[in-house]
Amino acid sequence: MSDIRIKSATLDIADEGGIVEGYAATFDREPDSYGDVIAPGAFAEAVDAWKAKMANGIYVPLLYGHNTSDPEYNIGRITEIREDERGLWVHGELDAENEKAQYVRKLAREGRLYQFSFAYAVIDEDEAELDDGTRANELRKLDLFEVSLVQIPANQHAVITGIKSGRRNSAKDADELRAIADHAREIITAIDGLLAETEPAAVDEDAAKQAQTVTAAQPQTVSPKQAEILAYIERINR
Repeated sequence: MSDIRIKSATLDIADEGGIVEGYAATFDREPDSYGDVIAPGAFAEAVDAWKAKMANGIYVPLLYGHNTSDPEYNIGRITEIREDERGLWVHGELDAENEKAQYVRKLAREGRLYQFSFAYAVIDEDEAELDDGTRANELRKLDLFEVSLVQIPANQHAVITGIKSGRRNSAKDADELRAIADHAREIITAIDGLLAETEPAAVDEDAAKQAQTVTAAQPQTVSPKQAEILAYIERINR
């Protein structure tokens, strides 16, 4: 096995704690910045090995910028991995408790960070001739060590294709959802009371017009129920 190397690709993002997915590597026959192309099947054994480890609770680390020296840059884990006709597809979870992970998620959602990279070792490689006659180094069998989100990848086709919400709600998330539901119920109750307070009654049409004229010339008054709703909205917006 040779030394550890690094290569890149593009990504996709979701929300919440954060789910990120996309292609950490692609099989495009366009040499990357190192002059390499990756052959289909190059990750087959590595994927099988990682799937076996994942069944025992061991995951491909998801890092930021290949930083292995600082634990805080270990921002998540790859929970699904497969090789398809396009390349190496990965699905990862960002740590909800890690501030760096959440800032990286923000950058990705804002389109300021959109590419993957991966650290690997070459097990088999050889020179290959591409369709246009160009010769390139073809990586035919690779070992995989980690996947990173990066600013500058070697492979411009390795991209994030989605950034989505995690579906697992934390206790904090559940508390927030319950609070929102309580707020909604209070607003509905207040509106019901206001509607009951202002049920239309039979009114003389001329008297109504006269009242409108007087009201337009005077400052509007707020009913007790309206004041209650306004105070409630101001309270929950603090």
